[in-house]
Amino acid sequence: MTISPLLPVYNRAEPVFTHGEGSWIFADDGRRFLDCVAGIATDALGHAHPRLVAALTEQAGKLWHISNIFRIPGQEALAEKITAATFADTVFFANSGAEAIECALKMARKYHAAKGHPERIDIIGFSGSFHGRTYAAVNASGNATYLDGFGPRLPGYVQCGVDDMPALRAAIAAPTTAAVIVEPVQGEGGARALSGEWLQTVRRACTEAGALLIYDEVQSGMGRTGKLFAHQSFDDAAPDIMAIAKALGGGFPVGACAASEEAASGMGVSAHGSTFGGNPLAMAVANEAFDLIAAPGFLDKTLAVAARLRAGLEDLGRRYPQLVVDVRGKGMLIGVKLTGNNREFMAMAREKLLLVAGGGDNCVRLLPPLNLSEAEADEAVARFAATLDLAGERWAKQAA
Repeated sequence: MTISPLLPVYNRAEPVFTHGEGSWIFADDGRRFLDCVAGIATDALGHAHPRLVAALTEQAGKLWHISNIFRIPGQEALAEKITAATFADTVFFANSGAEAIECALKMARKYHAAKGHPERIDIIGFSGSFHGRTYAAVNASGNATYLDGFGPRLPGYVQCGVDDMPALRAAIAAPTTAAVIVEPVQGEGGARALSGEWLQTVRRACTEAGALLIYDEVQSGMGRTGKLFAHQSFDDAAPDIMAIAKALGGGFPVGACAASEEAASGMGVSAHGSTFGGNPLAMAVANEAFDLIAAPGFLDKTLAVAARLRAGLEDLGRRYPQLVVDVRGKGMLIGVKLTGNNREFMAMAREKLLLVAGGGDNCVRLLPPLNLSEAEADEAVARFAATLDLAGERWAKQAA
């Protein structure tokens, strides 16, 4: 047996893509695909956005990397933007969502240790969640698919069901609980949007118990749901700590852990660090991406186009009840639950020159750029309909 030079942990799909422009991406054979994956909710401004290209190009001619032992002005500028727009008072920059989650988990435990309660280590997560692939992140998710074969599970990680509030409240009130970690809109878990009432109830329970509330807004944040962050759709639901990534860099690797002053109070010098986190290249692009997404009126347009896209998909659900179970999600994070295999559907969508992502609960997700046009939304619906036609034919033959 010969192993590939690339570790075979991905079942990679064809085709090979060479370049992109806005919501479109081009294969090496010349085919033009409508990209409703966007690097899994990462290319929030589409491919090769001219302002992001200019920001990266200008910084590339100046300074790529130094070290966090020195000041990096771009970090200070972006941290001020994030704190001005959120509950947070302080920000740590990393390279990915998983790294932002790691910082959040460490911060929560460090907070209690610094307060004289080192026994408070338990992190409450949820079935169907996804927080990244690092060891702590997969333990926080509790998904056996990502844990099996990697030795014993880490202590201090507890899983609850989203729909069992009495059990969750009891777990939060336990004397060893440090924090709750949750996605306000589950991405890989099947595009499930948690209600404002649910988030507010958990917020109150954490406050009463002295536990911290961590939001994983890696996928749902930076405008994906029509608000800068998904939890901002509701009053009295702000977290103590929040992980951000994906769209924060518009496709360039950037992560951030944002926190209140109180939640971050245990994180003194040497408590955490990163070699590449917040490097000048990343900060140049992320500052520009933040300005574009947070600009007045930008997310209003996103919401309008997202509503048009969802309405079109819901209409398809009524037209194809034998294939579509449900349309769910929020903003530009839309899930379509299918009767047939979602992975097979993804492949058939590629035949129709449409890219969609997978998801839990047999969903496919549409995660297009936030600046998708109305015409592109209509085209996405048309290509999804063509894929449903193809799926109906093939699945009928399989069943025969």
